[in-house]
Amino acid sequence: MDIPVAAMDISSYRDDRTGRRSGDPSVRPRLPFPIAKKNVVLVDDVLFTGRTIRAAMDSLFDRGRAATVQLLVLIDRGHRELPIRADYVGKVLPTSRREVVQVRLRETDKVDEVLIAEPAGLGRAPAGTRARMPRS
Repeated sequence: MDIPVAAMDISSYRDDRTGRRSGDPSVRPRLPFPIAKKNVVLVDDVLFTGRTIRAAMDSLFDRGRAATVQLLVLIDRGHRELPIRADYVGKVLPTSRREVVQVRLRETDKVDEVLIAEPAGLGRAPAGTRARMPRS
């Protein structure tokens, strides 16, 4: 059985960036399949404040009424600003609010790893802050 997959551009749904949500539904790209009465799993690399997931849910709800919506994240780093909780978590990774977490995947970055760094140092993570992500 093929499971449909699509990427969503949620930039117009963000409440913490300029260029706030567009009121014109014709501006929003359509999903290549209907979600009405489907079980949907939102997937994100890093769960932090919860604002990205809130924007994704708003975007999803504008496209139809799913039967269920679940959340899968690779990394949960805490520091929530909204009451968002993942149903599936790859790893809980406690961080400070000022640290930056970047997930690199073999399919796009040719390596599976998680980098934790100060904002200016993300390009070259200090020793001890690289972690290989295990493959199943």
